[in-house]
Amino acid sequence: MQLGWGIERLRWRADARAPAPHALSRPAAPDGAGDAGRGRDLLAGRHHRAGQLVEAQGRSIWALGPETDPQGIALHGFGWLDDLASFGGPAARDLAWRWLRDWIARYGEGRGPGWTPEMLAARLSRWVAHAAWLGEAPSPEAEMTEFLRSLSRQSRWLARHWRRAAAPARIHALAALIGAETALHGAPRQPARRAAALGQAAAEAIGDDGAITARTPEALLDLLCDLNAAAALLGDATTPAHRDALGRAAAVLRSLRHADGGLARVHGGGRGAPGRLDRALAEAGVPPGAPSVGLRMGYARLAGGRTSVILDAAAPPRGPRAIHAHASTLAFEMTSGRRPVIVGCGSGAHHGPDWRRAGRATLSHSTLCLEGLSSARLGRGADGAEPLVEGPGEVLAHRADSDDLQRIEASHDAWRASHGLTHDRRLGLDRSGAALLGEDLLTTLGRVDERAFDAASRAGRDPGVTFAIRFHLHPHVTPELDAQGACARLRLRSGEVWTLAHDGGARLSLAPSVYLEKSRPRPVPTQQVVLSGRAMAYATLVRWSLVSSGDAGAALRDLRNGEDDPA
Repeated sequence: MQLGWGIERLRWRADARAPAPHALSRPAAPDGAGDAGRGRDLLAGRHHRAGQLVEAQGRSIWALGPETDPQGIALHGFGWLDDLASFGGPAARDLAWRWLRDWIARYGEGRGPGWTPEMLAARLSRWVAHAAWLGEAPSPEAEMTEFLRSLSRQSRWLARHWRRAAAPARIHALAALIGAETALHGAPRQPARRAAALGQAAAEAIGDDGAITARTPEALLDLLCDLNAAAALLGDATTPAHRDALGRAAAVLRSLRHADGGLARVHGGGRGAPGRLDRALAEAGVPPGAPSVGLRMGYARLAGGRTSVILDAAAPPRGPRAIHAHASTLAFEMTSGRRPVIVGCGSGAHHGPDWRRAGRATLSHSTLCLEGLSSARLGRGADGAEPLVEGPGEVLAHRADSDDLQRIEASHDAWRASHGLTHDRRLGLDRSGAALLGEDLLTTLGRVDERAFDAASRAGRDPGVTFAIRFHLHPHVTPELDAQGACARLRLRSGEVWTLAHDGGARLSLAPSVYLEKSRPRPVPTQQVVLSGRAMAYATLVRWSLVSSGDAGAALRDLRNGEDDPA
């Protein structure tokens, strides 16, 4: 071990003596992932960390809190540089230079939490992408020679250590390395070796079906963007394994694309920056095939007219990927045109640990929940991680389309051991996209289940087992209950109205909810429609429907979002 560290120190010193270029040979273009609103806050000295607002009061971004907490570590990926560049202007550029030079002074010699292949890949990609903006106009803080020297040393470090990353992160590391070497020298060093390594990493991370083990659509989009960028730089050196992985990932992402161009927000992922998914699919150069009617990465997609529905129809990720997984089995999202209607609360990871835990619970997803119990629970892992454990043992899904309806039926057994009940959900979307029909069934599957249900039914003060079917609404949906409580009218900002009705097997009510998204500094208040009741028999069925009222055609007012729109 000491010999290894000694060799690494010698290499680091050699890197310091290696000549650095005086200018970038081939700078990259930014991917537009920044948020101008966050950039404005940073320029005003307002920082959001773990759900709290921190006033900088002239302090560097590196001196605002513990550098070992998750958000302190994330700063070393330089995501904030995206935001400052998106806001733009000389003041934002000067601030970016101050923080960048401060990072080099504090951490540039290999110190601190930012020296992992994963974090270094994110940092290099952003330095390269924003190098042209940083050097766009004279700045009193600018020091391009220092910047290029550090960029060169970091790329050499990554060239030695990218193998330490796990398979998905290895794609990010290699793509960043290829991008940095091209920017510095005009072409990747050893392009054939880099291309072969990236093709192998892509084959390992993206399965034969195009899925990744994390089952996070946005994470798959990140991989596709990196593979696209690397292929453009490698050109003819791009391997068949690399191009095959591009095709597989693109096919899955097309299935997980909502009608408005956003992704399903599941298992810790967001919708993606506006337009990023469509741009990535176009750059992949893979012609769209026939729509898939089977599951893609464990999700079922129904689409008709202007409406899309995506159902999580598989067990949550297990193993190392369970630390980001959500208890969202059989939850669905629905979008009409440009407007999300039914959503999940989303990942609260950027709003602190309490919101992160809340966002992972079944209560935060649009599905049935039994007695407030999630379909999986949070366990305790190494380094404070909270992997999802004790999830469904069996999840079944079956697609059965007819001439009039696209239909999916899925079930899970998460509460079978504790309550003897299996949850079965059936969704049907008509071909016009104007009506979504749903059924939620709680049922026993034999004598053992019946005895477990009888025991659970007698355990409380009142007989039966309570349940709630939740429909979390996007913040721009305004709900209104009718006087009899038989239906809820959901009015969209486009003027479109959807009516959520049920068969009387449950009680309909409105309740508060939140919309969690990393692009928003705080949780956004919203509402949810809840169908609640008690399961008193061995089979309890609730039928419900979402039907569009009036003309659902495109309107001019539905062509753009306002600046205050949650992502």
